[in-house]
Amino acid sequence: MAQGRESGSEIILDAEIDDVVYTEPPNRQEEQIDIVRAAVDITKEAARAISITAIEAVRESALFMGVIGSRGELLDPFKHIDAPIWTEPEIPLHMVETSYEFCEELTRREAGNFYHSFKYLPEEKRRSIMAYYAFCRRADDIADGDFEDVFPGGSSDDPESVNYRSDIERLSPGGPVLDRSTYNDKMSQLFYYRKKLSTAYGDYTSTDPIFIALKDTVLKYGIQRQLLDDMISGMENDFHKNRYQTFEELYSYCYRVASTVGLVCIEIYGYDNPKAKEYAESWGVFMQLINIIRDVSEDAKRDRIYLPLEDLARWGISEEDVKSGEALLEHPGWAPFVEEYLERADGYRQRAFKLLSHLDKSARYSPAAMASFYQSIMAKITKKNGDVFSERIQLTKTEKMLLAGYVYIRYRFLGF
Repeated sequence: MAQGRESGSEIILDAEIDDVVYTEPPNRQEEQIDIVRAAVDITKEAARAISITAIEAVRESALFMGVIGSRGELLDPFKHIDAPIWTEPEIPLHMVETSYEFCEELTRREAGNFYHSFKYLPEEKRRSIMAYYAFCRRADDIADGDFEDVFPGGSSDDPESVNYRSDIERLSPGGPVLDRSTYNDKMSQLFYYRKKLSTAYGDYTSTDPIFIALKDTVLKYGIQRQLLDDMISGMENDFHKNRYQTFEELYSYCYRVASTVGLVCIEIYGYDNPKAKEYAESWGVFMQLINIIRDVSEDAKRDRIYLPLEDLARWGISEEDVKSGEALLEHPGWAPFVEEYLERADGYRQRAFKLLSHLDKSARYSPAAMASFYQSIMAKITKKNGDVFSERIQLTKTEKMLLAGYVYIRYRFLGF
């Protein structure tokens, strides 16, 4: 079983058999792409080129705004600082605290299921998990939404950004699956997002509150940079690939966008056995598989089909059938396909719950709640015979609160 491995290494074929793995041959193309991605960094030359340092801006303006505006909107508390990089060796404590407040407020507004699984954690773990969530949320907002991440002095026309995306495009199979303008813009933003990430592991610090809090978190818990880089890589993969022929291909994608999240989270939770990494990987795969089947209609409208085409074909389901939306419910192969798909997902769910006994008792509630939320969504899809088209399958606020309370009592106080 892979444990925070490099892309293209071990891939689990059968979630219900612990010791059976499939070793995928090294993919030279993927290795070259990862080399390009890993090279993104904030250089000393770039830092020197900044005309005004963050520390000077702070001295000139002692005003630090709160994270909520007069109209209730979320505000960047350091927006008045023009410099993208803080070059001093230490960040003032009040800036770190304000950054954590920003991340917690962002999580409360946007996290949905996750917020209810975070809120009962011990304070230090809660703040760090929310800083990490904010990092993931913003990357997803750039890749899948209309959020524009601003990096002062950076643009899609900057030679460094152009060279980066040209190298990735040249090494990726096929061309971009987005229109050229959108592709250039989003790849450029994620390039600069990687630059911000590099500051969490270097001598400089981004003045973005998410990365101030993230840097404090990764230093505190010793989180490997590759796990965070891999998550961004998963987002970039969506710009180059919108079909998955086999489940093995899909698993590699799930590892990057979801398993890496589980692997980061357990570093914050604390664990007593290396097996926890194996189960955290399955935890991420389980939740991502449920996301995929729940959002199949929405994704198809954007010309994305994550369901393995090989598995669909065995049930006589074509790409056009998937794109037909609610009409797919009449296809004789859809119900048995969903049953088979959810059976596979349930295998990963069973492995995910094995994680809990290896975690610090004070933190078991959080992954238990998340897995339970997704288990409930899976049960709803089963009950509706695979109808994920008529309405979005989700838990009501009341359902979330009741389930969160039940899970908290069970895993925090009663054991297993």
